[in-house]
Amino acid sequence: MNNVELPFIREMFDAIAPKYDFLNRSLSLYQDVIWRRRAIASLKLGNGRGKKMLDVACGTCDMAIEAVRRTQGRLAVTATDFSFNMLALGKIKVAKEPHGKAIALAQGNGLALPSFDEAYDAVTIAFGIRNIMDRKGALEEFHRCLKEEGRVAVLELTTPTNKLLRGLYLLYFQKVLPIIGGLFSKNKGAYSYLPDSVLKFPSHAEFKAIMTEAGFTDVHARPMTFGIVTLFTGKKG
Repeated sequence: MNNVELPFIREMFDAIAPKYDFLNRSLSLYQDVIWRRRAIASLKLGNGRGKKMLDVACGTCDMAIEAVRRTQGRLAVTATDFSFNMLALGKIKVAKEPHGKAIALAQGNGLALPSFDEAYDAVTIAFGIRNIMDRKGALEEFHRCLKEEGRVAVLELTTPTNKLLRGLYLLYFQKVLPIIGGLFSKNKGAYSYLPDSVLKFPSHAEFKAIMTEAGFTDVHARPMTFGIVTLFTGKKG
């Protein structure tokens, strides 16, 4: 990762952490909950018994919580993020969950994960890969952490390919969202950065190629909600 950008991104997420969940739900019209459920389902973890999952750039632990809810606490989840404030809020949420003891939190970033080789059955990252400049390096790190036949799920904001939808989406994303996000989070810069980071994200074909180069097989891209989000999946081995 670009060492100059890392402090800026971490500070940005530390700053918006208190309003992060509220804005995610509001700005996505609660679709983010559905997207995470589909990402967890794609991992094919069954009832989760005896299996382990690593959630990278976990934020306030929504993905980790969804995973343990789905498996009734039988899945062991490690949730990691480089933002201390995000992890602090996540810790509070996890403590309130009936299956919260199945989640362990650790501070770290996607290029230096706190994991032994081949330690996990699944690796997830939701809305975080676009903030990592060395995406191939991060995916190689995910690959290292996965057991043979393990699965990865990358959930990321993308740009619709339909011209009409793309125009409406960009109008909302570039003009409306920064105002709303800035109003509630008191950090307009963060919600101006968001559209820029999404527009610069690789196309489906380009990102799938990066996943393949990082060692993943059976790579797929599944656009959701008119293409504003895409679920990328792959397998080790």
